[in-house]
Amino acid sequence: YTYPPEFEVCDGTASIAKGVKIGQQARKSFAFTYRTLIGNDVDGTEKGYKIHLVYGAMAAPSEKDYATVNDSPEAIEFSWEVSTTPVEVDSSHKATSVITIDSTEVDAAKLKSLEDTLYGTAEKEPKMPTPAEVVSMFSGA
Repeated sequence: YTYPPEFEVCDGTASIAKGVKIGQQARKSFAFTYRTLIGNDVDGTEKGYKIHLVYGAMAAPSEKDYATVNDSPEAIEFSWEVSTTPVEVDSSHKATSVITIDSTEVDAAKLKSLEDTLYGTAEKEPKMPTPAEVVSMFSGA
Protein backbone atom coordinates (compact mmCIF):
# COMPACT_ATOMS: atom_id res chain seq x y z
CA TYR A 1 0.00 0.00 0.00
CA THR A 2 1.28 3.43 -0.81
CA TYR A 3 0.29 6.92 -1.86
CA PRO A 4 0.29 8.30 -5.43
CA PRO A 5 3.65 9.59 -6.69
CA GLU A 6 2.15 13.08 -7.10
CA PHE A 7 1.88 13.29 -3.28
CA GLU A 8 5.65 12.90 -2.79
CA VAL A 9 6.30 16.66 -3.04
CA CYS A 10 3.65 17.17 -0.32
CA ASP A 11 5.45 14.59 1.84
CA GLY A 12 8.86 16.25 1.44
CA THR A 13 10.28 13.76 -1.05
CA ALA A 14 12.14 14.90 -4.17
CA SER A 15 13.33 12.89 -7.15
CA ILE A 16 16.90 13.80 -8.08
CA ALA A 17 17.35 11.18 -10.80
CA LYS A 18 15.42 8.22 -12.16
CA GLY A 19 15.04 5.82 -9.24
CA VAL A 20 16.75 8.16 -6.74
CA LYS A 21 14.70 10.05 -4.17
CA ILE A 22 15.64 12.14 -1.19
CA GLY A 23 13.53 13.06 1.81
CA GLN A 24 13.30 15.96 4.25
CA GLN A 25 12.73 18.50 1.48
CA ALA A 26 10.42 21.51 1.57
CA ARG A 27 6.83 20.31 1.48
CA LYS A 28 4.31 21.63 -1.03
CA SER A 29 0.86 22.68 0.14
CA PHE A 30 -2.17 21.03 -1.43
CA ALA A 31 -5.95 20.99 -1.49
CA PHE A 32 -8.31 18.05 -1.25
CA THR A 33 -11.98 17.19 -1.05
CA TYR A 34 -14.03 14.56 0.72
CA ARG A 35 -17.72 13.70 1.21
CA THR A 36 -19.68 12.88 4.33
CA LEU A 37 -23.18 11.43 4.38
CA ILE A 38 -26.23 13.11 5.91
CA GLY A 39 -28.76 10.74 7.40
CA ASN A 40 -31.85 10.63 9.54
CA ASP A 41 -34.27 8.04 10.93
CA VAL A 42 -36.55 8.21 7.86
CA ASP A 43 -34.13 8.36 4.92
CA GLY A 44 -31.14 6.67 6.53
CA THR A 45 -27.92 7.72 4.80
CA GLU A 46 -29.80 8.43 1.57
CA LYS A 47 -30.89 11.90 2.77
CA GLY A 48 -27.90 13.66 1.24
CA TYR A 49 -24.24 14.48 1.64
CA LYS A 50 -21.80 17.29 2.28
CA ILE A 51 -18.80 18.02 0.09
CA HIS A 52 -15.88 19.42 2.06
CA LEU A 53 -13.19 21.37 0.19
CA VAL A 54 -9.92 21.85 2.10
CA TYR A 55 -7.34 24.43 0.97
CA GLY A 56 -3.80 25.35 2.04
CA ALA A 57 -3.08 21.92 3.56
CA MET A 58 0.38 20.83 4.66
CA ALA A 59 1.20 17.23 5.56
CA ALA A 60 3.67 16.26 8.27
CA PRO A 61 4.46 12.53 8.04
CA SER A 62 4.45 10.44 11.17
CA GLU A 63 7.14 7.95 12.05
CA LYS A 64 7.43 4.96 9.70
CA ASP A 65 8.04 1.54 11.24
CA TYR A 66 9.39 -0.99 8.75
CA ALA A 67 8.49 -4.58 9.67
CA THR A 68 8.31 -6.49 6.41
CA VAL A 69 11.25 -8.88 6.73
CA ASN A 70 10.48 -11.10 9.71
CA ASP A 71 8.29 -14.06 10.71
CA SER A 72 5.09 -12.00 10.53
CA PRO A 73 5.57 -9.23 7.96
CA GLU A 74 3.19 -6.27 7.97
CA ALA A 75 2.67 -3.58 5.37
CA ILE A 76 3.83 -0.13 6.44
CA GLU A 77 1.04 2.16 7.63
CA PHE A 78 1.38 5.71 6.36
CA SER A 79 -0.12 8.57 8.30
CA TRP A 80 0.22 12.32 8.29
CA GLU A 81 -0.83 15.18 10.49
CA VAL A 82 -2.48 17.79 8.31
CA SER A 83 -2.57 21.49 9.13
CA THR A 84 -4.01 24.28 7.01
CA THR A 85 -3.27 27.90 6.23
CA PRO A 86 -6.30 29.90 5.09
CA VAL A 87 -6.34 31.07 1.48
CA GLU A 88 -7.98 34.16 -0.01
CA VAL A 89 -11.63 33.94 -1.01
CA ASP A 90 -12.66 37.37 -2.31
CA SER A 91 -12.92 40.95 -1.09
CA SER A 92 -16.21 40.23 0.72
CA HIS A 93 -14.95 37.32 2.87
CA LYS A 94 -12.01 36.49 5.11
CA ALA A 95 -9.51 33.86 4.05
CA THR A 96 -10.56 30.26 4.75
CA SER A 97 -9.26 26.70 4.70
CA VAL A 98 -12.60 24.88 4.47
CA ILE A 99 -15.74 25.23 2.37
CA THR A 100 -18.67 22.87 3.01
CA ILE A 101 -21.51 22.36 0.53
CA ASP A 102 -24.71 20.67 1.77
CA SER A 103 -26.49 18.77 -1.02
CA THR A 104 -29.82 19.06 0.81
CA GLU A 105 -29.72 22.87 0.76
CA VAL A 106 -28.09 24.01 -2.50
CA ASP A 107 -29.50 24.24 -6.01
CA ALA A 108 -29.11 20.85 -7.76
CA ALA A 109 -27.80 22.38 -11.02
CA LYS A 110 -25.14 24.37 -9.14
CA LEU A 111 -24.15 21.26 -7.17
CA LYS A 112 -23.83 19.29 -10.43
CA SER A 113 -21.62 22.05 -11.86
CA LEU A 114 -19.34 21.84 -8.80
CA GLU A 115 -19.19 18.04 -8.98
CA ASP A 116 -18.40 18.16 -12.70
CA THR A 117 -15.55 20.54 -11.90
CA LEU A 118 -14.25 18.43 -9.00
CA TYR A 119 -14.59 14.99 -10.55
CA GLY A 120 -14.47 15.79 -14.27
CA THR A 121 -16.66 14.64 -17.13
CA ALA A 122 -16.04 12.89 -20.44
CA GLU A 123 -15.25 16.32 -21.92
CA LYS A 124 -13.59 18.07 -18.96
CA GLU A 125 -10.61 17.18 -16.75
CA PRO A 126 -11.24 17.37 -12.98
CA LYS A 127 -9.83 20.30 -11.02
CA MET A 128 -10.05 21.85 -7.59
CA PRO A 129 -11.85 25.17 -7.93
CA THR A 130 -10.53 28.16 -6.01
CA PRO A 131 -12.67 29.46 -3.16
CA ALA A 132 -13.60 32.46 -5.34
CA GLU A 133 -14.79 30.08 -8.09
CA VAL A 134 -16.95 28.19 -5.57
CA VAL A 135 -18.47 31.46 -4.32
CA SER A 136 -19.18 32.44 -7.92
CA MET A 137 -20.79 29.04 -8.70
CA PHE A 138 -23.24 29.27 -5.82
CA SER A 139 -23.90 33.01 -5.70
CA GLY A 140 -25.04 33.04 -9.31
CA ALA A 141 -22.40 35.61 -10.26
